[in-house]
Amino acid sequence: MSASPFFVQTTDYAHPLNVVGEHITVLASGRKTGGYEIFIQEGPEGSGPIPHTHPWDESFFVTRGEVDFSLGDDEPRTATVGTLVHVPAGAKHWFRWRQGGGTMLSITSRTGASEMFTDIDAEIAPDQPDVERLMAIAARHGLAAWAG
Repeated sequence: MSASPFFVQTTDYAHPLNVVGEHITVLASGRKTGGYEIFIQEGPEGSGPIPHTHPWDESFFVTRGEVDFSLGDDEPRTATVGTLVHVPAGAKHWFRWRQGGGTMLSITSRTGASEMFTDIDAEIAPDQPDVERLMAIAARHGLAAWAG
């Protein structure tokens, strides 16, 4: 697939996807770039995914607030504004927004995440998520999750 140049201004942003309480704005999907994806992720205090892996690299750049990240089985570390966190494909990780929530820019190394987020937004009620169905959607996109 050959990508064409594009320009995205704030007035061009798609409506944020509600992924179990987190709001994810797709800035660049794999369909647009031909190989990677870029998102704005905004989460309220206490939100964030359970430990999981997926087939794409993922990098996070914190722009507002503080977020605890755990990589592998390591103890969580707090990422503050200006912190970059990189997670290679297949590496177990999770994050949780601290007091007041926050915002980060995330970039994936290949396509897949935007389709997964879109499916979750369309199929899962954010206020009372069906966890079994949520996990089935995530698995359909290559994500594997751990309960702890």
